[in-house]
Amino acid sequence: MLAIVYTSAADAASLLERFAAGRLTGLDEGNIVQHDETLLLVTGVGKVKATLYTERLLQQFDVNHLLHVGMTTALDDAIEVGTLVAANAVLEGDRISLTAPSYPQMPLSTPDDLPTGRLVTHDHAADGDAENGYWQRLADMSDTTGYAVAYVAAQHGVSCHVVKAVTGRLGADPDDFQETLSAARDALADFVLQTVTTRTE
Repeated sequence: MLAIVYTSAADAASLLERFAAGRLTGLDEGNIVQHDETLLLVTGVGKVKATLYTERLLQQFDVNHLLHVGMTTALDDAIEVGTLVAANAVLEGDRISLTAPSYPQMPLSTPDDLPTGRLVTHDHAADGDAENGYWQRLADMSDTTGYAVAYVAAQHGVSCHVVKAVTGRLGADPDDFQETLSAARDALADFVLQTVTTRTE
């Protein structure tokens, strides 16, 4: 089975309007809905929720591929706002308070035809320019769920792709943020639908 794991229900809304003839309902945080051989899950924001709900999903269903999608903030100025980026590596990023932090990281395979970058996942907000610059040296984009979902998938031996839509840059959201966000959600829906179609042909 294919599992599509979203970070938020709002991010998934564009997909639900077009998937399964719009018949799927009840895709709220923590809920799993199924259509044929495709599962949909919303984890909610944060590594704890992402870990718990992804673990429950993989314990309950025989998933052979997991696609995690959601929004991201670009740390690299070369990444264009509005684009989809596949994570070729994920880092766990909540250890900056340690004297000599070491960040666990995992390489990931990526879908064809998407730009790639390193994703750092953390729950805490960046604290000033020094920390911002630190993350920019380590990663290309950041989120709150990617590492957790990929880690759980790896523990279960499940193939995992992480694809994120860039909605802004570190410390500077675009003036037309809501428009950008809506377009990003539509682009993710297009990508997910293409993935589902390819895997079921």
